[in-house]
Amino acid sequence: MNRTEKEKMLAGEYYNAADPELIARWHLSKKLAKEYYETDTTNQEQLDIILDQLLGSRGRNVWVSAPIYVDYGENIHLGNNCEINMNCVFLDCNKITIGDNSGIGPNVQIYAVGHPVDPKERLNESLGETLGTWKTSSAPVTIGRNVWIGGGSIILPGVTIGDNTTIGAGSVVSKSIPANCLAVGSPCRVIKTFDE
Repeated sequence: MNRTEKEKMLAGEYYNAADPELIARWHLSKKLAKEYYETDTTNQEQLDIILDQLLGSRGRNVWVSAPIYVDYGENIHLGNNCEINMNCVFLDCNKITIGDNSGIGPNVQIYAVGHPVDPKERLNESLGETLGTWKTSSAPVTIGRNVWIGGGSIILPGVTIGDNTTIGAGSVVSKSIPANCLAVGSPCRVIKTFDE
């Protein structure tokens, strides 16, 4: 049985990003994100309706400041009491999970997608002259409970950030970070641990 491009994407295999099913959801997510941005911030009922269509799931008491930029939206899962500040970019070509009581600062970018770094491997010549001619694969990003991601940080595919951890502003997180620590820099590294 042939798997769909979406199934390949979520399995972390190379997939065709120009697949019609993926492109249709991509366009829908842009429409929903625009509607969310244009909705009065006091109209919580309408904001909730849009978020429920945009995101894969969300817990209670979630606050997302517009604008937010996503690839598909449906692969983003937020726990209870989460806050996402403005201008965040979530390339959710795989699952992005954010645990309870976590906060994401402004201008944070979470990438659950990537391409080969070797230019000889990057082109997907089997697709010909079409949109999405680069080989594309994905890996999930998991952010634990009670985590603070400082503004302007970038989190790369496959990263897990443990519970009760703080990522300093402007960090580039290319490897997983354990629980109960402060980690900063580019590349991001642990500089302090906290008692559990």
